[in-house]
Amino acid sequence: MNSYLERLRRELEEAAGGASLNDLKRAPVGKWNAAQILEHLLLTYEATNRGMAKCMEHGVPLATRATLKDRVATLLVVNFGYLPNGRKAPERAVPQGRPAEEVRPAVLTELQKMSAGLDDCERKFGAATKIMDHPIIGPLTAGQWRKFHWVHGRHHARQIRERMGKVQSRMAG
Repeated sequence: MNSYLERLRRELEEAAGGASLNDLKRAPVGKWNAAQILEHLLLTYEATNRGMAKCMEHGVPLATRATLKDRVATLLVVNFGYLPNGRKAPERAVPQGRPAEEVRPAVLTELQKMSAGLDDCERKFGAATKIMDHPIIGPLTAGQWRKFHWVHGRHHARQIRERMGKVQSRMAG
């Protein structure tokens, strides 16, 4: 697994790996609990995997041309690792209430699938090719997708730790 996605896997396992189902369901009023955060991540991984499957099925990248806004967003999130707090998730990535006992293992399975899919896209289309669009930050290469998911997942791993009262681990990038 690529180093960003491997670090993400470890980060998520550390954040939620030993949590009980009750731990996963605890949250401040009006905030997602850890199970919902994991489901949100799962939904994003599934969407990325569907997009890569379409690219491979069609045999071409599906990315559009990057706008100035896309380039700035990619620079902030992917290059600088900055993910602003308080942004609403796209509707397709909002948790729907899947059982926590199903979500936790599914996250790791989809993450492994994503790693393999990004490797396949990179081999087929090249490392510098934008393969598909992120719904908020625009077209990304396979490497940028890996880093995006690490930045995004690290952000949510912090939230999971907060929900469960765990001490922050080192989050050096």
